[in-house]
Amino acid sequence: MLTRIDHIGIACFDLDKTVEFYRATYGFEVFHSEVNEEQGVREAMLKINETSDGGASYLQLLEPTREDSAVGKWLAKNGEGVHHIAFGTADVDGASDAIRNKGVRVLYDEPRTGSMGSRITFLHPKDCHGVLTELVTAAPPAATDH
Repeated sequence: MLTRIDHIGIACFDLDKTVEFYRATYGFEVFHSEVNEEQGVREAMLKINETSDGGASYLQLLEPTREDSAVGKWLAKNGEGVHHIAFGTADVDGASDAIRNKGVRVLYDEPRTGSMGSRITFLHPKDCHGVLTELVTAAPPAATDH
């Protein structure tokens, strides 16, 4: 059902400064960047490695574009740091239904569009031992333009 750690989301106040830290300290480069208006974030995906299922693992750096976004509110309360963990799955709909049937609250009725054209949903952190958890189905390779 879940095939890999797709990414770890890290909330930050200054995306450019945070990207530079990860570049200078660890040698990670930006694989993809975008602004997600619906979620109110500017983000950078830093590829860490390829995975055996054809996907990859990333760090997702998130800077809010507005204070009332989920990441903006989280930063105001918690400061910078790990915001969520995301697991990759070939079928976000099936995985979220199976997990919902186990009593875990799924935050979206239908998956939404995420980074790089992926399909995503989130699981309630109170049902996941305090960890906001995302489920991700990557877009087909032709849809992942840089």
